[in-house]
Amino acid sequence: MTSHAPAVSWIRRAVFGVVLVALLVLGGTAFRVWYVARADERPRVDAIVVLGAAQYNGVPSKIFEARLSHAKDLYDEGVAGHIVTSGGNREGDAYTEAEAGANWLVENGVPSASTIAVGEGSDTLRSLRAVAGAIHARGWSTAVIVSDPWHSLRAGTMAEDVGLEAFTSPTHTGPIVQTRETQARYIFRETGALLYYRLSKNPADNIGGTGLR
Repeated sequence: MTSHAPAVSWIRRAVFGVVLVALLVLGGTAFRVWYVARADERPRVDAIVVLGAAQYNGVPSKIFEARLSHAKDLYDEGVAGHIVTSGGNREGDAYTEAEAGANWLVENGVPSASTIAVGEGSDTLRSLRAVAGAIHARGWSTAVIVSDPWHSLRAGTMAEDVGLEAFTSPTHTGPIVQTRETQARYIFRETGALLYYRLSKNPADNIGGTGLR
């Protein structure tokens, strides 16, 4: 009985160590998601990139509209001379998210020549790959990424990984930031999604979820 005590003690310490490290990683990532959500970077860049969200027959959802409105504010402030809208479409959709976003911007005073619709990608990573290709094709390299606050860290990380010099300026209006419960759920979701992406380098948009688009 006594001879097994050191082994049992070592196993317990190892398990405790693994659990502690996991909690530190989760807590540290959640803190980073929360911290970056509050950042608002507005340097002069080549393009403002709006990440797509749901659209309904060409009409952006409230979440998407909040992102577009914030991007227009950045454009009006002179952060960039062009706004890139992103996002593909679902089966049966007449519009891509990018098209719906670009149309909204033009209808709200942004010159059509200042909008670039990149209607490819069914998730954040694929959309940003397509956006990076369009930006690089024009000889540009810098971008301010506009999304929801809790999405900013993952979106900025992915943008850097696809070759952009990226900054983040999230919208602070819209359904996602209206209640503490929604904010907590989104932080939880993005913590898991970011860790999954960092481990696998695969799209992580379907991790967790808040039911909002």
